[in-house]
Amino acid sequence: MSRPQSKPTVISQRQEGDIAELVLRIDPHLADFEGHFPSYPILPGVTQIDWAVYFGERVLGTPTVFAGMEVIKFQEPIQPNKDVLLTLSWNSEKGKLQFSYTSKGEETDVTHSSGRIALDKAI
Repeated sequence: MSRPQSKPTVISQRQEGDIAELVLRIDPHLADFEGHFPSYPILPGVTQIDWAVYFGERVLGTPTVFAGMEVIKFQEPIQPNKDVLLTLSWNSEKGKLQFSYTSKGEETDVTHSSGRIALDKAI
């Protein structure tokens, strides 16, 4: 029996210095959708933060010890079968990872969520 998938499919990835952009396919069979509103599945906010930390560490080499959050905003739900752009920006002096999830709307780009995560090195 296979385990449900826990991370999205990375469609493309680009990095320049301390900034990375990843296009993610939000697969409908992700474990995070289980029980999170069967009639209107949405990607939990905690999952979006987890992915920002996960991809920050893998792509930008950020620390992974969570030390807090700032100005976190969840504006538009992310549903299954959507492609979203995850933009990450690492400020090593302040120990802050800025993130945003956006997608193409019918007339303009849609911001799904954004914020800053404070990260420390493992003790």
